[in-house]
Amino acid sequence: MEAMLAAAVTRILTLIGVLVSNSRSRAVMELKIDNLTKQVEKHNCLIERIYALEQDVAVVKAEIDNLRKE
Repeated sequence: MEAMLAAAVTRILTLIGVLVSNSRSRAVMELKIDNLTKQVEKHNCLIERIYALEQDVAVVKAEIDNLRKE
């Protein structure tokens, strides 16, 4: 009878430990995902800005070429 009680207590404590561990792991993963999302948003903004700059540079080059021809 004592062995069954000890086994039951062990199972309950193990289950509690697993649940606590999983909740902490999930919290860490959510934090990392949030950080990665912020980095991706910054990267996407940078790509958009570079694209706009490339277009502006192309316009300036065309204007310089036109001025040289005149």
